[in-house]
Amino acid sequence: MHTRQEQLEAFGRFLDILDELRVKCPWDKKQTNESLRPNTIEEVYELCDALMKDDPKNICKELGDVLLHVAFYAKIGSEKGQFDIKDVCDRLSDKLVFRHPHVFGEVKADTAEQVSENWEQIKLKEKDGNKSVLSGVPDALPSLIKAYRIQDKARNVGFDWEEREQVWGKVKEEISEFEAEVADMDKEKAEAEFGDVLFSLINAARLYKINPDNALERTNQKFIRRFNYLEEHTLKAGRKLTDMTLAEMDAIWEEAKKNEK
Repeated sequence: MHTRQEQLEAFGRFLDILDELRVKCPWDKKQTNESLRPNTIEEVYELCDALMKDDPKNICKELGDVLLHVAFYAKIGSEKGQFDIKDVCDRLSDKLVFRHPHVFGEVKADTAEQVSENWEQIKLKEKDGNKSVLSGVPDALPSLIKAYRIQDKARNVGFDWEEREQVWGKVKEEISEFEAEVADMDKEKAEAEFGDVLFSLINAARLYKINPDNALERTNQKFIRRFNYLEEHTLKAGRKLTDMTLAEMDAIWEEAKKNEK
């Protein structure tokens, strides 16, 4: 690994290159916060994809792309006289020190759980920090991740099940209510109840230390692999999926499952 001096030199070189691009490159010159935002979202998802695949080469590459966007927004901020990359780093450093009194202060916290319990209370005390427990949850978060963060923040102030096993009663209750609305053919109420089912399942995942977003993505990738096997097998046999019966497709699907073991 590189020394801290080498790391700082590399970061300085990167900032110098960005400065030059902002002046000399027609594309870079015209970028704004608004124009960069969609690309930023895409870059973060590409990083998430590399992380899920545990691909070090691509993780490194995608981290660079995300870093470019962070520095680019800071560059735009400096051009407007609002802030620059030093301000970004200083605010982050100050926040990290303030939120870790067990490292930089006198507070005692020997476990990750103790740190987490203190976290939300510390954030509420910050200058310009969250005004309420849930105010720090971004509106634009994907719904599944947002549900997990909402529940986790509520837990940090004591609003949670006394025993995690209690959540299963809630899951069963919500499924029963969803089934009742489906039976009544009330689409609006069924949708609301289905949301409650998902929320309760995400809560169960949280209580059992399972990241629901990671879990769902693993299932997505598993389905893709098996469906691709089904499609490829069918094409090799000179047939189309639309010409096959469900029983025939199920047989190949089971074959794909066996091949994964």
